[in-house]
Amino acid sequence: MDQILLLHGAIGAKDQFTSLTALLQDRFAVHTLDFYGHGGQPIADEPFSIPLFSKQVLDYLDQHSIKRVHIFGYSLGGYVGMYFAKHYPERINQLITLATKFYWDEPVAAKEIPQLNAGLIEQKLPAFAEQLRQRHQPQDWKLVLEKTKELLLNLGKNNALHLSDYTDIQTRCLILLGDRDKMVSLEETESVYVHLPLAQFGILPGTAHPLEQVDMSLLSFMIFHFISGQLRGNQPAKTKA
Repeated sequence: MDQILLLHGAIGAKDQFTSLTALLQDRFAVHTLDFYGHGGQPIADEPFSIPLFSKQVLDYLDQHSIKRVHIFGYSLGGYVGMYFAKHYPERINQLITLATKFYWDEPVAAKEIPQLNAGLIEQKLPAFAEQLRQRHQPQDWKLVLEKTKELLLNLGKNNALHLSDYTDIQTRCLILLGDRDKMVSLEETESVYVHLPLAQFGILPGTAHPLEQVDMSLLSFMIFHFISGQLRGNQPAKTKA
């Protein structure tokens, strides 16, 4: 049975994949992990970063004696998966990303930072604040937000992956985006897609950015059929922007 690892997004946790795991487990050995500081995991001594989380994925595979694995990454998890494919190609089979923001610069990071303001979340979204508190306990959810802010600011100053990096990635990839995603644009997603040598691109209809609003039956269908090769078809000619 093929093995697949599901990677959550920023300030998320592996428990968000409960329904997706249930839909995939008859066809895959499903693995999940919480990034440092998330889901109650200890907070690493070093700052949150894409390389740090990618190394955590490598450590997980080594600890579980997994030589190669398929990866599905949601949002930030997709970025980690892509970085992993770039730096550890011998450990990954195929990669699927959803709602992943690959393009970062300082203005983009500055735009996203206010959404991680713990005080505003408590004031305007108290139910979400309580959800974050429970999701990350015993860690302080506010500290997780602060360290995530630092990660985004650092990405804005020095993006972990540049367009030229994608041309070297020989992993077969499926890049997915929701048609109602207000955080990740179609243009930035397509710009990465056309630079990947072995990629397909798909739009999920009626789908916004939050994972909780994704149709998991449709997503699991896309994952299974892509990995099994039933979505392979003919690789379309892609023109780099």
